[in-house]
Amino acid sequence: MKLYLVLGWLFGSLTLAYAQEKLTVKEAIAITLENNFDIQLAENTTKIAQENLSLGNAGFLPTVTANLNQNNSLQNLEQIQNSGEVRSMKNAKNNSLNYGLNVGWTIFDGLGMFTRYKVLDETEKRTGIAFKKSVLTQVSDVLSTYYSIVEQKTLLAALDTTIQISADRLKVAENRFEIGKASRLEVLNAQVNLNEDQSNKVRQQAVVKNLKTNLNRLMGRMLTVEFDVLDEVTFQETMLLPNLQAQALTQNPDLQLIAVDKTLAELQLKATKANRLPVIRLNAGYIFSDSESSLGFVKSSNAKGLNYGATIALNVFDGFNQRRNERVSKLQIKSAEILLAQQQQLVESTLLTAFEDYQTNRLLIDLEENNEKIARQNLRITLDKFRIGTVSTVEFRDAQENYINAVARRNAAVSALKRSEIQVEFIAGNLRIAE
Repeated sequence: MKLYLVLGWLFGSLTLAYAQEKLTVKEAIAITLENNFDIQLAENTTKIAQENLSLGNAGFLPTVTANLNQNNSLQNLEQIQNSGEVRSMKNAKNNSLNYGLNVGWTIFDGLGMFTRYKVLDETEKRTGIAFKKSVLTQVSDVLSTYYSIVEQKTLLAALDTTIQISADRLKVAENRFEIGKASRLEVLNAQVNLNEDQSNKVRQQAVVKNLKTNLNRLMGRMLTVEFDVLDEVTFQETMLLPNLQAQALTQNPDLQLIAVDKTLAELQLKATKANRLPVIRLNAGYIFSDSESSLGFVKSSNAKGLNYGATIALNVFDGFNQRRNERVSKLQIKSAEILLAQQQQLVESTLLTAFEDYQTNRLLIDLEENNEKIARQNLRITLDKFRIGTVSTVEFRDAQENYINAVARRNAAVSALKRSEIQVEFIAGNLRIAE
């Protein structure tokens, strides 16, 4: 379904020339996906979680350390032997060098390492969902802003039309004044109305410019980049509520995030229970040792060899903290279940409300399009009558303002329908770009 927001001159065609490059919806989305800062941050967070997902980070793999220890001393010594002999030395040197490799490996920790790996896996999944949410949020903001520009730019074109009409009205009033068929007051009123229309155009130009600046910000590029948008608003052909409800339950990012949080709470309980089981750690090392002494029974010694062992640790009593931690973990699971149910209800209600707005806006478009046609036709007739002097300036101005208001309402209806469509698809977790 395609609607074209194109305004023509009431008695012909009004073509507006723009020097800026045309920016399509798909191009805006592509630029956003590449440059948007929020999306980049979310993507970077996802990459961090991917890096953290490893067997070593979960504690499956052993640790290997290399050690080197060099000690030296320079002392004045005096030793008295059992025999009474006295031995002394000034600046006696003592040197020792120890080096080697040590290996430590926790082979069992109550299955805690398996739980930690699952936690890392779920954390990576969570960052992926958060990345998806960031993309959906930024793209929906880009779409809403893009179509707001279309709406406001179309209204700007309507103001150009009414300025031309007001200028035509001023000329007619001046001609009638010159031939004595109108008062000076009629000319002044026409001039005031023309000035008002021109002021409205200046304000409307500022609205369009600010929206373009905001769109540049959302796309993550220079705020001063000049561009223009297409005057076409495209809608999805069909949107079925049952399909959207099914999609929302499986694809809504907020619902997915809370579901992952519930899984993480369950894993936390498993990790807490793992503390009840023993921890078995193996260790081994190969050490080299060299030492020299200037005074003593041993002048030098060298040693090398393997050392190994095992450690078994079991939490026997920790002040009832184990039981407390398990109870807290169970309560956290319960909280996660409540939050999940609450979020599911929120998603369902928000979707129903957004879909109702969507259907209402579809109906309003037909009404506002009809109103615009009537207002345009009324303005044509009123302008013809004004030229021959059969309607007052007040009646003409009313017809002119009715036309502008009808155009604004029609544009607002189109924009509201597009925003409601975007909102519905955002809640369902699946934004589509209509062809």
